[in-house]
Amino acid sequence: MSTAELATSYAALILADDGVDITADKLQTLISAAKVEGVEPIWTTLFAKALEGKDIKDLLLNVGSGGGAAPAAAGGAAAGGAEAGGAAEEKKEEKEEEKEESDEDMGFGLFD
Repeated sequence: MSTAELATSYAALILADDGVDITADKLQTLISAAKVEGVEPIWTTLFAKALEGKDIKDLLLNVGSGGGAAPAAAGGAAAGGAEAGGAAEEKKEEKEEEKEESDEDMGFGLFD
């Protein structure tokens, strides 16, 4: 990670901790006050647009919570496989695994 990215990330965290809206101007002001040189305004603009309307504290608290349910579901299907309804559950599991989240489901795309 470059110095510009780190400085902008830290500035965004400071603003979020203080409960202040994150804007490019506020990020640039914090970076200038910290006397970090060489941070182009594009970084503050990108971070401000990416974090607009998002709760950073909530993002940090839920960083790894997305993948915990899959292993538990697979274990339940394996345990129920001995029963008559186990085969139907396995087919349902396979269909659910095939469906993957796309960028559209997350609210952003590659070129947004």
